[in-house]
Parts: sequence; C-alpha cells; structure tokens
Amino acid sequence: MEMVKRFEPVALLLMVIGALNWGMVGLFDTNVISDVFGSGTLTDIVYVLVGVCGLLYIPRLLDSLHIGDHVPHARGT
Repeated sequence: MEMVKRFEPVALLLMVIGALNWGMVGLFDTNVISDVFGSGTLTDIVYVLVGVCGLLYIPRLLDSLHIGDHVPHARGT
C-alpha cells in the first residue's frame, strides 16, 4: 500500500490531464492527447494510465467521503 501512496501525486496529475482533455473535447471538439501522441498505441497507453489512476484514487475518495465507515446512530430512549 505504501507504493500506492507514493504514486498518488503522479496519479492525481494524470487524472487532471485527463479531465482537462475531456474538457477540451467537450468545449472545442479537439482531443489534445490524440493531437500530441497521434492515433497509435502510445495514445491508448496514455488513456489506460489515466483510467488506472482514476481507479487507484477510488479508495482515497471513499475514505475522504467517509463511505464505508458506518457508525450506527444512537436512538433516543
């Protein structure tokens, strides 16, 4: 798990790059990743890395939202 913690800043950077790319696709109908890397295997690798980084951040997101840490509420007596 320590390795994942060390990878988090890189994962966050890749997720931001992916989000900015989707914003460019939505606003201007241009895919910056495809423009930079072409339409080959390297572009596919970048997309896979962005997706994996998103998956790696799910536990941290759930932890920060306190999902899964269910504490039963005390009922008034």
